[in-house]
Amino acid sequence: MQIKPLANHLFIEPIEAETMTKSGIYIPESAENKPTTGKIIAIGEGKVNEKGERTPMSVKIGDTVLYKKYGLSEVEIDGKKYMVGEEDSILAILE
Repeated sequence: MQIKPLANHLFIEPIEAETMTKSGIYIPESAENKPTTGKIIAIGEGKVNEKGERTPMSVKIGDTVLYKKYGLSEVEIDGKKYMVGEEDSILAILE
């Protein structure tokens, strides 16, 4: 299935947190934090400003990003979970 977000919306595939520390200790599910990093899999064309011009997105497909913990919607498509939100939900691009 192809996904084409509208305006300044984007789809993020969350990168799951490690379940074991570097020293070999397993982290129980109850102590795990919600993932806040992910890979951009689809982006819209950008937001239209007051002049009617489209502002391009500052992220691109394939970027690994840090996003807000809350404020995005979780959707499931073909058995995979994705986060959907606006470009403003992106805090940083991880390089």
